[in-house]
Amino acid sequence: MDEIRFMVPGVPVGKQRPRVVRSGGASIAYTPQKTVLYENLVKVMYQQASGNRRFSDDSMLEMRIAAYYQVPKSDSKKLRERKLSGELRPTKKPDNDNILKVIEDALNGVAYRDDAQIVECRCSKYYAEVPLVDVIIREIKTGDEGE
Repeated sequence: MDEIRFMVPGVPVGKQRPRVVRSGGASIAYTPQKTVLYENLVKVMYQQASGNRRFSDDSMLEMRIAAYYQVPKSDSKKLRERKLSGELRPTKKPDNDNILKVIEDALNGVAYRDDAQIVECRCSKYYAEVPLVDVIIREIKTGDEGE
């Protein structure tokens, strides 16, 4: 298996910090519901695209993520064109590292043994008519580095 590409529909979501509550003198950490739901969506979309295939446990992986944000309806026609052409790109939340983290964590044990196998990654933000996240995971063969 060399490469898997899949899309996650909807507004890009970043990994949220764990929440901590006190209960009976003990602190309990939990993952926020929004993160749990998005990670489950990522898993389902990967499984549909890959047919439940998984990269080998010793493979080195490259991950490319393109997060597409919807252009606000209130934007002028000229501003809209600049955004859709890529001249202007989103500088809003979530941060690239949080988008990357939610995708990596969601695919642990599903697409690969552990996200430590990802040795190269890139996350970019763009505007589009329809919000989504496009993900490509590629196995790096010996001698592929730097391509």
